[in-house]
Amino acid sequence: MSGVGDFQDGSLRFSYKLRQIHWGMVFLLCLISGIGVAMLYSAGSANFSPWAGRQAVRFAVGLAVLFAVGLTDIRFWLRHAYTIYGVSIFLLIVVGFTGIVGMGAQRWLDLGYFQVQPSEIVKMTLVLALARYFHGANLEDISRPAFLMAPFLMLVFPALLILRQPDLGTALMLVIGGLSIFFLAGVRIWKFALLIGGALATMPFLWMGLHGYQKQRILVFLDPGSDPLGAGYHILQSQIALGSGGLWGKGFLQGTQAHLNFLPEKQTDFIFTMLAEEFGIAGGLLLLGLYLLLVLCGFLISLRSRNQFGRLLGMGLTVTFALYFFVNIAMVTGLIPVVGVPLPLISYGGTALLMLLFAFGLLMSTHIHRDVRLGRRGGDDDG
Repeated sequence: MSGVGDFQDGSLRFSYKLRQIHWGMVFLLCLISGIGVAMLYSAGSANFSPWAGRQAVRFAVGLAVLFAVGLTDIRFWLRHAYTIYGVSIFLLIVVGFTGIVGMGAQRWLDLGYFQVQPSEIVKMTLVLALARYFHGANLEDISRPAFLMAPFLMLVFPALLILRQPDLGTALMLVIGGLSIFFLAGVRIWKFALLIGGALATMPFLWMGLHGYQKQRILVFLDPGSDPLGAGYHILQSQIALGSGGLWGKGFLQGTQAHLNFLPEKQTDFIFTMLAEEFGIAGGLLLLGLYLLLVLCGFLISLRSRNQFGRLLGMGLTVTFALYFFVNIAMVTGLIPVVGVPLPLISYGGTALLMLLFAFGLLMSTHIHRDVRLGRRGGDDDG
């Protein structure tokens, strides 16, 4: 617990913040990202170009973002949560008009020197805004349907915008991550059951609204062999690569499915398959273990926070991170239909990597400011 001497003008001293940096979390992030750079080096046929070198630079930038966010007073994030969320929604709206189309979806904004995927930004800013909304709310507030209407719209609006791109996988992740905040804030389970029941009732209409390729992905998921050279090609090649790796794998740079270009999207969505082919089930389980350690770290940080904003924010971001690797690994192993979700800290990509490190920066801020008591408006708690 911080002492009186650690405060200056109501804020924690910078020297105290530096001492409180969670180096265990930073080490895990560096270790997992290092594995990612190694796999991208392999995907580039033992070359840092075109993916591994860029990913290493992006991680270095993201690490600087993490420390900057983590050392920033948590009251800043509480006070500006809605503004940050609003900016991300604005970007999401803009991409619908001027975004770059790639792989059949309009997801990216071209900002000159780099491209931004607003849907990846909204995943994190939604959690931030919902944590702000439910901060200080009591069970009586949460039991009122009128109180839940605003956060429900905050969740549904970006989900609909992402569905229009179209990006069903990201929209579902956004909804699940957002609903986790509702659950953690104390919304009763019967309300979730009612919501799920309503969603199931609209399934026939949702099916009719899906794009042709989305329907095909679901049908191929049920029977991958129905179109082995078309829609089923990705998952069949992924399963072949997973099986050929065996227990210990073929060795670094020795994966035939990836290096002979049978495995599609080996640098992004299917990079876990390449890792499992080269390092086997043992390598895949090791990576999964590192992910679970990060999840455990996130939950422990959240539970130790003495303010509700930090607890909701930390647990919501941890759940969102867990969804990333769960969905990706379930996808490449054939447990769920193929969706465009990257493997966190491993897959090649800019926006997803930077936003994940921004999220862990918020977790770091929650850890450093765990003893700060927050009032409902973002100031010090007077009680």
